[in-house]
Amino acid sequence: MPHRTFLKFMWPSLLVMFLLIALPIVSVFVQSLYVEHEQIVLETENCGPFGCKTTVAVDREATDKLREEEPLGRFNGTDTYTNRSHLAFQELGEAWDASSSMGDFVDRMMNLPFYKALVFTLAYTFIVTPLVIVLGLVVALCVNALPKLVKGPTIFLSLLPMIVTPLIGSLILFWMIDADGVIGATLQIWFDDDSLSLKASPTLTWITLFIYGIWSSVPFSFIVFYAGLQTVPTDTLEASMIDGASRWETIRFVVIPHMAPLVTFVALMQLMDNFRVFEPIVGFAAEAHATSLSWLIYNDLRGTDSQLFGSAASTSMLTILGVAILLMPVFIRTWRDFNRKSA
Repeated sequence: MPHRTFLKFMWPSLLVMFLLIALPIVSVFVQSLYVEHEQIVLETENCGPFGCKTTVAVDREATDKLREEEPLGRFNGTDTYTNRSHLAFQELGEAWDASSSMGDFVDRMMNLPFYKALVFTLAYTFIVTPLVIVLGLVVALCVNALPKLVKGPTIFLSLLPMIVTPLIGSLILFWMIDADGVIGATLQIWFDDDSLSLKASPTLTWITLFIYGIWSSVPFSFIVFYAGLQTVPTDTLEASMIDGASRWETIRFVVIPHMAPLVTFVALMQLMDNFRVFEPIVGFAAEAHATSLSWLIYNDLRGTDSQLFGSAASTSMLTILGVAILLMPVFIRTWRDFNRKSA
């Protein structure tokens, strides 16, 4: 196809990508270089018969005028990326010098908000993603082996977690693990401990969030893998059975290689989705024990008096960078496979 014809077909898509993807990212990056204006303060001295007294008040009119003249805020460069709320280079250096061991350094690092959120985000991503892929494939294989009479209702029931809104689903589970909920009350009776609470322990909170993430994401991978199973060549399956292959050997050497592109697709989707984990933290009110990068952005923007747009933009850019780093190995592998097939 000539280059001119190719560009005629592609320019609408390129224009939409520029307007909806590239331009917003550039806008967020520019905002990350600025911080909010400091409030202008007026000092007034009131003198009376008993002496003078100085009062301090915010000059709302002058502050609002300054914000109107410079809506982006005060230029701060890359200092926002390196302050205590983000990469905290200075604080990390001080923590390293003051630490007596690696464990002590990690404890000090976890007191920094960005690294605390990053550790949970990475743990959530690397625990939930592979389990979602494995369990989704297992469920798809089991459902595919069911009789046709019960296959339809089973598929419908398996998709219910994906139908429920993530925030609503996390709220429901949050109520269930409460001390008065079904799960919470059952555990208290089981362990004969009235003070047992899943919400009070950071470890149990993390585990609960991981379980919810797996429960809510498995239906997506299941339906993708189930659709892929319908495309496995029947002749290949019959040939493996004739050659004496067991069910496990057929799955390992025939089904899984055939499903490899779908595994890559699900991995890409889950990596991007899990790295942006947010709804479970809000639904479980778990910010005391677990925060994510997306929650930090939300926390910066929910202020009533002063919303920290520069801080939120910096965290957004670091999140985009983190997603790109996570997806890079998958992209490289996909590109190599494409070049190998083309050759």
